[in-house]
Amino acid sequence: QVQLVESGGGLVQPGGSLRLSCAASGSISDINGMAWHRQAPGKEREFVASFTDTQMINYADSVKGRFTMSRDNAKKTAYLQMNNLEPEDTAVYYCGAQIRVWWYWGQGTQVTVAS
Repeated sequence: QVQLVESGGGLVQPGGSLRLSCAASGSISDINGMAWHRQAPGKEREFVASFTDTQMINYADSVKGRFTMSRDNAKKTAYLQMNNLEPEDTAVYYCGAQIRVWWYWGQGTQVTVAS
């Protein structure tokens, strides 16, 4: 019964900022890694950022320098700080967590960037 709940999405103007949160709960042992993906209308799901248990953070080229992922191990929570948002960032953002060898994903939160 692992659950991941994303929050913090909404409507923002180009150049604005949003901070997404992802809280994990349920039957959890060690979380080996966490990640953010997104899917825009009519587009395939794509990788955004990830944080591994070796403290290695990876970003997609399209968000590098604008987005920052962080992780609070005690709270079992991941964050995605999104700055200088562009209309192309409009998508449903999904949070994932790797527990043992299995990946679990949340239901997503909508981010809309428009003037």
